[in-house]
Amino acid sequence: VQLQASGGGLVQPGGSLRLSCAASGSIFGVNAISWFRQAPGKQRELVADFGSGGSYADSVKGRFTISRDNAKNTVYLQMNSLKSEDTAVYYCRYCSGNWCSGGNYWGQGTQVTVSS
Repeated sequence: VQLQASGGGLVQPGGSLRLSCAASGSIFGVNAISWFRQAPGKQRELVADFGSGGSYADSVKGRFTISRDNAKNTVYLQMNSLKSEDTAVYYCRYCSGNWCSGGNYWGQGTQVTVSS
């Protein structure tokens, strides 16, 4: 399993970015892919996944949207109304099997910097 995250960059507060996570290999459904982020000096945190049709960290609810293209084995994270506190490295993760019993697979991360 390989995950390739892309789409990060520098954006002004209030701006938007769309991250992509392209999956290859033995993927059994891209709905098992979720987005995490890690800011400097902080622990990695779950941002969004497909639980209940779409579950989000409280800090991003109403601003971020997770979606997928099954045909392309790709998951997206649309990020709107970005704030400086959204600055972090964003990672996608594939959870294999029930309760990730088959392992967790991580993409390489893409940097998002929100600054004026």
